[in-house]
Amino acid sequence: MKSIKEILYVLSLPLIITLIMAFKGFADDQKLENIKAKNSGKSFAVVELFTSEGCWSCPAADELIAKLEKNNENKKLFILAYHVDYWDHQGWKDRFSKARFTERQKQYATWMNLGTLYTPQMIINGKTETVGSESTKVLRSIQSAMLETHAENLIVKIEKSEGKSIQISYTSKSASKNSTILMALVQKKASSQVSAGENAGKALSHVQIVRDLQSRTLQANGSFSFKLPDTKEDWEIIAFEQNQNSGEIIDATSVSL
Repeated sequence: MKSIKEILYVLSLPLIITLIMAFKGFADDQKLENIKAKNSGKSFAVVELFTSEGCWSCPAADELIAKLEKNNENKKLFILAYHVDYWDHQGWKDRFSKARFTERQKQYATWMNLGTLYTPQMIINGKTETVGSESTKVLRSIQSAMLETHAENLIVKIEKSEGKSIQISYTSKSASKNSTILMALVQKKASSQVSAGENAGKALSHVQIVRDLQSRTLQANGSFSFKLPDTKEDWEIIAFEQNQNSGEIIDATSVSL
């Protein structure tokens, strides 16, 4: 026969678990609000999510970046969601996936000495990686990035806009060697009704979807050209400088289209 102490423990265990989860949720909410607040310092966080509509554990990471993006007033928080293509042979073809994004994730695996690729993966400022659905670790990494200071060397602007064609120019005062300038064309939101694969039957919502990513050796100035897909959604250009030896992102900025 169980003792009274054992019975009380069994009865109280669900309550303990509920309290722990509630406390974790409260702590995460506080981190979210701190990150999303206006930032006047010389700090930034480039948050790169590698995801796929074919991955059952990815929707939780998509929901996390959606929370980061919602009512975000911090112009120094830059979110990019890359849909990789190695899930496309598991029963569902992700319409946002590209081999180019898988290659970028492979480059991070090389920089970080990782033995495998996985989704959802979150990378912060090219230096820290974690499972994209582990909210506490993700938010802690973003907060840490926001404590660092950086010189503000990169400026971008819309040079020309004709129909669906956009030309974006940049200037950089960075003296960093072995660096690349990257520009991402980002679709602000989209949704998909998945009919096959691990997420069959689910309606998935996405934010900050990278539709095109271009890069070249960093110069004092230059320009990139993009063609907007045929959709009425809102768009953004996120530009950043990255060290090609270490993967560290050294500056970032954005412009709305």
